[in-house]
Amino acid sequence: MVEKIVCGWCGFQNVENSSSCSSCGAPLDVKNKVSSAGWCSAPRLKDFTNIEFSKSKCQVDGQIVPVAELTLNEGDAVFFEHHVMLWKDPHLRLDLMPLSGGVSRVFCGMPFIVNLATGPGRIAFSRDTTGELVVLPIRPEHEIDVREHAFLLASDTIDYSFVRIKGMANILFGGQGMYMDRFVTKGENGLLVLHGYGNVFQKQLAEGEEILLEPGAFLYKDSSVTMQVEKQPLKKSFFGGTSMALVKMTGPGRVGIQSMYVHHKA
Repeated sequence: MVEKIVCGWCGFQNVENSSSCSSCGAPLDVKNKVSSAGWCSAPRLKDFTNIEFSKSKCQVDGQIVPVAELTLNEGDAVFFEHHVMLWKDPHLRLDLMPLSGGVSRVFCGMPFIVNLATGPGRIAFSRDTTGELVVLPIRPEHEIDVREHAFLLASDTIDYSFVRIKGMANILFGGQGMYMDRFVTKGENGLLVLHGYGNVFQKQLAEGEEILLEPGAFLYKDSSVTMQVEKQPLKKSFFGGTSMALVKMTGPGRVGIQSMYVHHKA
């Protein structure tokens, strides 16, 4: 009987004696530490950690401004926003990925130019700011919602769209609302790599469990987690009463946050 090592981050079963998860890159020689409030840190990926997807590999390098370096096999492809590519092999093919709702995307502040890189060849990605890369393998028929401009790359086995969260306008400096990227697998495993500002933490909410977040801290959530605005009243003072606008998340499912607050401009 062959023993397997189960990854505490993504649940993938790795072969015996593996030091890191081949699906998400998380170290297997450390236990997941959880705060008293139930938050765990995203895995600290070691330099040159290899992550496998389809017939290709992703290698994560660096700590301050991390880089995702991909070796794409024949026919494998990933899509990404226009400005996050760092370098590529000259022969690797680049195309524009067709997107639905082009005009709406422009008015919503969402990326309207998304590129598609198709193997064989090597290509690397990075955002020009400090933070962490979060690797989220997506199982078949699973859906993840991500704050806008947070995804670094995704495999072409994932459907990509966006959705508006109503009721956020007052929070976001008079804008039209908050928009999220929506990633849904097409029936086979997919790879999604996100960039979080500062450090990234994740909490598993139980059925009906609630938590209030500062809007700028939100990074991603499972589609099973509902999201709505809630006004937190503050005590009246000499200058009168006021309130704080927060986002209420209700489980079940995962919620990811980033420690640096970055507010949407949409």
